[in-house]
This record gives sequence, C-alpha cells and structure tokens, in this order.
Amino acid sequence: MTSRKPSLIVVPQQPASRPPDPEVLPKASRRAFSAAEKLRILHEADTCTQPGQIGALLRREGLYSSHLVKWRRLRAAGQLQALTPQPRGPKPTPPDPLVAELAQVRNENARLQARLAQAELIIDVQKKVAQLLGASLPTPRSDERS
Repeated sequence: MTSRKPSLIVVPQQPASRPPDPEVLPKASRRAFSAAEKLRILHEADTCTQPGQIGALLRREGLYSSHLVKWRRLRAAGQLQALTPQPRGPKPTPPDPLVAELAQVRNENARLQARLAQAELIIDVQKKVAQLLGASLPTPRSDERS
C-alpha cells in the first residue's frame, strides 16, 4: 500500500485592485398567465388530435398537465374571472359591521353612565340641602318607580 502525499489545491484569487462585482441578480418570479392566455392555451389543447401533441404544447409553453386540468375545471364551472391570476398570501378579512356598532353602543353606554352618576350626585346634594333647611321632600311612591 502506498501512502498518498497531500495534494496542494490552488484557488485562483482576484487581484487586490479589482473589487467584487456589485451586480445583484434578479430574483425569479412566478409566471402569471392572463385569462386570455389561459383560454388560448386551452383552445390549442382542445384542438390537439394526434398523440403527443398535447405534450408538445405543454413543453412549448413550459406548463404542467396539472395546469390544463385546473384551467379546464375553472372553465367548465363558468368561472372565467377565476382564470385571472389571484394575489398570493392571506386574504384580507372584511371589517365586521358588528364591531363598529358594538364600539358605538359602548361609547353611548359610557356617556349615559356618566350622566347617571352626575344626576345621582345632584339628587344627593338636593336631599342634603333640604335636610339642612328642614324642608321635607316628597318621597316617590312605589308604583312610580320602575
């Protein structure tokens, strides 16, 4: 058995006077097909009669067969507008009308509670003034109170 000698790996280095290339490569983006393009491709696929023509169409357009299946289902369901590309990500939730109404009712309740507290304070002051002056206030009957 022979022993191996360590090999020396030479890595070419750039000259010190030349800075690295600052160019940023563009980020790949998803392809988006318009409804017209999807319908055109579906029409071409529907006119294919010979074996292998659909495969050639898919290779030429850079598609998968699952695209055709999905687009055909949408077309059959009559959802032409569904053939337009949809934005990705979570869908925004519409504002609940009950939330605004609840906030309005809470604000009104707080306002009425403050007015009630003020009215009770005024009534207590009137009772104390009447006691100091020795005047008797009429007491409400039990059938008037609710």
